[in-house]
Amino acid sequence: QVQLVESGGGLVQPGGSLRLSCAASGSIFRGSAMGWYRQAPGKQRELVARITSGGSTIYQDSVKGRFTISRDNAKNTVYLQMNNLRPDDTAVYICNAGDFHWGQGTQVTVSS
Repeated sequence: QVQLVESGGGLVQPGGSLRLSCAASGSIFRGSAMGWYRQAPGKQRELVARITSGGSTIYQDSVKGRFTISRDNAKNTVYLQMNNLRPDDTAVYICNAGDFHWGQGTQVTVSS
């Protein structure tokens, strides 16, 4: 059974940084694309960033140049480095594996 456990969320001031981690169990991680999604209150879930097993990445336009997704296959972990955070980045950030498995999410709040 695949489990995804996110960590690293919290409260940060505008302009600050956070690094999210998603540790995956099971055999799915190594050969799968991994993604970070987010969902703000009253809004639909949206893709933030995605990385393939080969390391190719895509980003939502609003986070390009500020967020970086990476993966450590030895640790079965995917990361999301978030810099220059803005209030509209406030959301629950959710890890996805293989476009199928979902984590529980971690809250990110950007506020002064």
